[in-house]
Amino acid sequence: MPQLFPPAANTIARVSLVAGILLPAVALVAGSAITRAPYNTKVNNPIDQPVPFSHEHHVNELGLDCRYCHTSVEQGPKAGLPPTHTCMGCHSQIWTNSPLLEPIRRSYETGEPIRWNLVNSVPDFVYFDHSIHVNKGIGCTECHGPVHEMQITYKAKPFHMAWCLQCHRKPEEFIRPRDQVMNRHYVHPQDHIDVGRKLVDQYAVKVDQLTDCSICHR
Repeated sequence: MPQLFPPAANTIARVSLVAGILLPAVALVAGSAITRAPYNTKVNNPIDQPVPFSHEHHVNELGLDCRYCHTSVEQGPKAGLPPTHTCMGCHSQIWTNSPLLEPIRRSYETGEPIRWNLVNSVPDFVYFDHSIHVNKGIGCTECHGPVHEMQITYKAKPFHMAWCLQCHRKPEEFIRPRDQVMNRHYVHPQDHIDVGRKLVDQYAVKVDQLTDCSICHR
């Protein structure tokens, strides 16, 4: 009986089997790398706003507390954005003729709110509550980075699932005393792991539940 397949067919078959195994793995690794790349996560990319607001000026230089503008950060899932009358509490007295603040003045006169561009967000299928993190001792800078040093606000952390799980798996490495949550200059002490474990117990952080899918995906 004549040979049906050439000798190279065996090599082709082996290569096909190996490729069939490797290609999906390579595709998964490449896809994961692309989704976590700064180009996709938009980390460190300043976001243009209707009004060029400087956190560095308002927080570092003037000493405003985060809660002056983000009033619901301790009580609700969203930190909140300041209404125009909050801005005008100061800017009805200072910089009253600045062209940069014309959108603020117009908003105050017309009642039309400023449409700020969102800098930090999670996908629609992720549930995130600011208040639970604040009240369990997670500082603003842990997620938002050095906002107090930003002339133009940018996203400082990637917010992908693996990044969130670093804290959910080992909260003792990130937790701080509640009265230091808003402290933009807070530095974890050398023994912060031991301190963190005590705070995890004190604040009743349910470590065994933090990695349950239902915590973030509801």
